[in-house]
Amino acid sequence: MIRAALVILVVIAVAVASLALSGDAGRASVVWMGWRADMTASALTLIVLFAALVAALAWQTLLWILAAPRRAERARAESRRRQANEALTGGFLAAAAGDGPEARRLARKAGELADETPGLVRVLAAQAAEAAGDVPAARAAYTAMLGVPQMRLAGHKGLMQLALAQGERQTALRHAQEAFGETRNARWAWRVLLESRLEAADWIAGLELVKNALDRKIVPPVVAERARAALLAALAAQGEQATDPKVRAQALDSAVEAARLRPGFAPGVVMAARLLAAHGKLGRASAALEQAWKAAPHPALWLAYRDLNTTETPRDRARRLSLLAAQNPTHRESYILAVERALIVGDAAAAGLAMSALDAAPLTARIAGLKARVAFAAGRPDEARLWLTQGMAAPHEPDWSDLDPEGRAFAYQASDWARLAMTYAETGELIHPRHERSERGLGELPSLPIAYADAASFLTVEGGEPVLYPVDGAGYEDDEAGAAEPPPGPV
Repeated sequence: MIRAALVILVVIAVAVASLALSGDAGRASVVWMGWRADMTASALTLIVLFAALVAALAWQTLLWILAAPRRAERARAESRRRQANEALTGGFLAAAAGDGPEARRLARKAGELADETPGLVRVLAAQAAEAAGDVPAARAAYTAMLGVPQMRLAGHKGLMQLALAQGERQTALRHAQEAFGETRNARWAWRVLLESRLEAADWIAGLELVKNALDRKIVPPVVAERARAALLAALAAQGEQATDPKVRAQALDSAVEAARLRPGFAPGVVMAARLLAAHGKLGRASAALEQAWKAAPHPALWLAYRDLNTTETPRDRARRLSLLAAQNPTHRESYILAVERALIVGDAAAAGLAMSALDAAPLTARIAGLKARVAFAAGRPDEARLWLTQGMAAPHEPDWSDLDPEGRAFAYQASDWARLAMTYAETGELIHPRHERSERGLGELPSLPIAYADAASFLTVEGGEPVLYPVDGAGYEDDEAGAAEPPPGPV
């Protein structure tokens, strides 16, 4: 109405301006019902335009009065919608905060007001019942969602979570399976199903689920690749000790595929190297370990690399280990390997020089044990005992904990493999179950004589010159002080 009045005023102004500029006001006569009015043309024009303005205002006023009921209804609906939104927002916040009574009150209020969003009201009612600890009401609310096609996925998820909280594992799996079958992108359902397969140590079924998730684009390719590598390694570990040749052959194929997918996944590579060596394929085993050392060095890798040949001389072994260290020469494990190589050949000076590269590294039990072996090999028993004392209080290295007391790498239980597979798939990080449980692993500290021994007792004379005993010689007896042999290296 305001726009119409403005248009009429503009027309009046233009008309008045035109008549004023013409200089001729003109004459006009109006005869109506016996009445006659004589006036100028300008006056008649202004009267007509003013009458039109009054008529337009009157018409718009009439329309505004007639639309008043509808306008009031819209205002009431808008107020109701605003109150419903406030109730829904407050209800969801109360449910998230765990305030069950307040969430249920606001859910009832939202149910009375929110006619346009019944789905949100149902979700709020279910979550409010959960927050209040009313499991039957929450189950009823989620079950009601199954009857609405757009809410079936939310209903299955809610019922699955309730079943898990009540310890009803099979019911939870049933809802996850139904949700996974109804939609292509239910990642939560895929994860629940995968965890159930891993808990049952059904690695083959886990591989099928990972492939299915990749096909549906539930997980990115890198996550699927990491998951496959971990599951294949677990499958290889399961069949490694089998007596059936077919099972062992399948274990070999699985381990080799795991090493190919993720060269930096040490459990898969070590498993592949062991099985390849058992089948007489030492070259392929060496190549796999070297590739893994280049990607991500791990102490289990160089120990497996060392044990590929148990008949070589110490110098040949040290020369072969140098090839492995050269794959990643600046890594901390390569510095440690340089010390181990020097100790293998009994070169105390080279061991001390190599040890200097680790002076800035944090002191761990493994580093302290290595320093003790270097000091002992150099004929400094008191310094060796000092390092042993510090090593007893130093923290243990998580990577070293992957070796059990017999030196077996990644000798995990099925539950450990299940956790490892899930964690590595999602984060790409290697967990250390033995370290988490504080289980005893392969010894990090060497065994030295308790009684005091002079430095000369650590040397023997061959051909008139003092020569160090081999580092990987026999251990020591605690009976009486005397000539002692150097501590053994890692088993």
